[in-house]
Amino acid sequence: MKGFNDKWKDFPDYILGITQEIWEHRDIASLEQYYSSNIPVRSPGSLVIGNNDVIAATMATLAEFPDRNLLGEDVIWSGDPDTGMLSSHRIFSTATHSGNGVYGTASGKRIKYRVIADCHAKNNQIDDEWLIRDQGAIVSQLGIDPKLYARDLIDREGGRDNCVEPFNPNIDVPGPYKGRGNDNEWGQKYAEILTEIMKSDFSVIPNSYDRACQLEHPNGSSEISHKAADRFWMSLRSSFPSAKFSIEHQIGREDPLMPPRAAIRFGLHGKHDGWGRFGEPTGADVYIMGAAHVEFGPWGLRREFVVFDETAIWKQIILKTG
Repeated sequence: MKGFNDKWKDFPDYILGITQEIWEHRDIASLEQYYSSNIPVRSPGSLVIGNNDVIAATMATLAEFPDRNLLGEDVIWSGDPDTGMLSSHRIFSTATHSGNGVYGTASGKRIKYRVIADCHAKNNQIDDEWLIRDQGAIVSQLGIDPKLYARDLIDREGGRDNCVEPFNPNIDVPGPYKGRGNDNEWGQKYAEILTEIMKSDFSVIPNSYDRACQLEHPNGSSEISHKAADRFWMSLRSSFPSAKFSIEHQIGREDPLMPPRAAIRFGLHGKHDGWGRFGEPTGADVYIMGAAHVEFGPWGLRREFVVFDETAIWKQIILKTG
């Protein structure tokens, strides 16, 4: 690949390889090489600018979860080495809560959760990132309710007036990546499915999903078939019925030995003005940064992986309501 070290055979190999180097081989110093010095890293809970904070956060995570494994399930990507490439990297992590940290006193509990990271890379370096971790799954497995975790986090960060502001478009900064993905038919197909769901047309689920679809959803939920898909998407949309849904990035791919796939990063921005997954309506203004990977088969959408951070959503609700 032009501009990249010859040891990487292709772009997915680069993404999988540097992830393993940094986290499992403990070469955290390589972040100085692989991440630009002023990289913007957007996650549902914050906006961080600069590689120094990335390095500090990596060390803090490994101090709390020293045996963390990051298993790369898929890399769905677009672009080229000349203009830059965007990877949507889905990771399945396992770890033991062996050290004290942001999640409290070491509990010794084993956890598993997913992450989807969208990274822009050019010339062997990542310079723009959107990182979505299933924090709800992490805290739930540690025995903490996501809403209570969010409330406690606000207190530990200094209260409503001083705590870290969750990410929303108003605090975003422009990064080097200006792309929107590609126009592959499978990305377009999934974008159309999500758009119809967000228009409250839930009949698209039995019409577009395989009856035996596998569903991996936030808070570590793993279910099968149409009713579970309907329940998940209905409970999310009903909590924010007037919120604006947006497709922020869209990729479709067809690769050898792989089913047709799509990666979508989406936003849902508006009032918490309905009953649903997030309880009694509060009127709080909320921004949800979400990401999803899907695979298609002969009978429709057969596997769906959706990630958002439920603790960041609760944090926004609590900051507005107390």
